[in-house]
Amino acid sequence: MIKEETELNNGTACELAISGVKKSFRMGEITVPVLHGINMKIYKGELTVILGASGSGKSTLLNLIGGIDRPTEGSILFREKDIVSFDDNALTEYRRRHIGFVFQFYNLVPTLNSRENVQVVTEIAENPMNADDALRLVGLENRLEHFPSQMSGGQQQRVAIARALAKNPALMLCDEPTGALDAETGVMILKTLTQLNEQLGTTIAIITHASGIAQLAHQVIHIQSGIVNKIERNEKRLKIEEISW
Repeated sequence: MIKEETELNNGTACELAISGVKKSFRMGEITVPVLHGINMKIYKGELTVILGASGSGKSTLLNLIGGIDRPTEGSILFREKDIVSFDDNALTEYRRRHIGFVFQFYNLVPTLNSRENVQVVTEIAENPMNADDALRLVGLENRLEHFPSQMSGGQQQRVAIARALAKNPALMLCDEPTGALDAETGVMILKTLTQLNEQLGTTIAIITHASGIAQLAHQVIHIQSGIVNKIERNEKRLKIEEISW
């Protein structure tokens, strides 16, 4: 059963709070508004799904949360510090120390094997996990020296998840992580993400247009036409096997 969220009262700490965030883009002489005043929170140790149709502004929102882009207006508080006020060096440090990214199309380096692709981030992270350990956590202990061309799409996405996880990030941001995969492989990737959330307590935000994924989350944030039109909490989260796709 799902109920609309008012305020979290179980003592769970807020990891990130967004208030009044707007974002517009300049296209020649035209200003195109994308986000129209986003208000939301992501809580520590939870799995949050940000759900919306293509063009709703959810990927733009993820880029702002991750410090890849800056809002036109509003505040983004990470542990009570407003990253909107950060200069470029501070934003780089924020991404490096606290954010793990998982993209739809993996973004692996084709000339590096699995271990080396993960080590790309462990070499710059403040408190990294061992690359081999991260790959074992996503079930790739037998693929440590395989190159992307030697792996399936699902295996490549698990390398990407291991790469994000190996940073020991405060927040893992996943942009349509199953979008480039078939249904069966997508389910496997979602199972990996939910297990990491449950077993390691990793705070995860998944951006998706697939409504079925919402049933896996603690919190579901519905984005429509650049605004949050509903925030819900799942009283009972379903397991992958219980969801009808």
